[in-house]
Amino acid sequence: MPPRAEAAAAYLQAFVLSGVAAVLLTRAYLQATGYPQLGGGGLHIAHVLWGGLLMAAGLGVALVFLGGAARMTGAILGGIGFGLFIDEVGKFVTTGTDYFYAPAAGIIYGVFALLVVITQAVRGRTRLLPAERTANALDAVLGGLINGLTDRRRAEVLRLARGSGALTEAAVAGLLDAVPRREPPPPRFWQPWLARLRRFVIGLTAQRWLVSLVVVYLVAEPALTLIGVLLDGVTGALDQEREWGAVLGVSASALVTAVLSVTAAFRLRRDPVDAFRLFKLAILVDLLFGQIFNFTVNQFGAVTAVGADLFLLAVVTAEHRQLRREAERPASAPGAPRTG
Repeated sequence: MPPRAEAAAAYLQAFVLSGVAAVLLTRAYLQATGYPQLGGGGLHIAHVLWGGLLMAAGLGVALVFLGGAARMTGAILGGIGFGLFIDEVGKFVTTGTDYFYAPAAGIIYGVFALLVVITQAVRGRTRLLPAERTANALDAVLGGLINGLTDRRRAEVLRLARGSGALTEAAVAGLLDAVPRREPPPPRFWQPWLARLRRFVIGLTAQRWLVSLVVVYLVAEPALTLIGVLLDGVTGALDQEREWGAVLGVSASALVTAVLSVTAAFRLRRDPVDAFRLFKLAILVDLLFGQIFNFTVNQFGAVTAVGADLFLLAVVTAEHRQLRREAERPASAPGAPRTG
């Protein structure tokens, strides 16, 4: 088996994020411009063709050039191309080549949700063997022969080679000495703002009032969704719904989420760690299952619901980690102060 790339998860993440951005920007542009067609006289240049071209370009960059920068560039180009390709999936699952086929939005979301799951699986299981770490160290050395390596990257290369044997470590260090040194690039204008935003979000997720509000929302929201579906059925509003399968999917997801959230609420006092594990599971059920059907029903208006779910997941995950740290701390150790 070929050696695995240390930054595989980062490349996959760039692929997914650029693909998602391509779909959202394409849909926003087409809606704002009235869905124009490139071509004339019966000729229609579908953007799936541009997607194929960009995927080929991304693959070409990764095949022709060495180094992590080339792989990252290829991942981004390929992700944009894949986004343009999957955006037209409705044309290829219907006999009438219907771009506006309602389940297409759910299919697109489901594909990217699966890619996110794969990315997280790679991130969590990329424990490289010593030979693979050495291969990654040598790959970094090759990538730095032209433009050089910063001191920080040099330290990372030596860390990768550590544990591979004295001879191999000495060989890698000798090769590294032949690579020119490069000064670290100046900070980008947006990096301080991004750091401030990160600190703000981390501080916000630790607020006790916000955690309590999230708990109440997680218990109430799926129950209200089920009540809304039942009321629509009683009043006859569901008679106008064309995607009955998607409505049933949303209802089933809300039911599972409600059971998990209510169970978690009852366990809060007795076992808060397990309670927040169940809250996290409830959000993941909605993200990975319910939102597929939500996109089918509400189309790309469901993007806001996904954003809300991601924020809830961040709050719950942060609280779960904090509770686990407190549970694993020795009883004699002083408790860490909680914000709020």
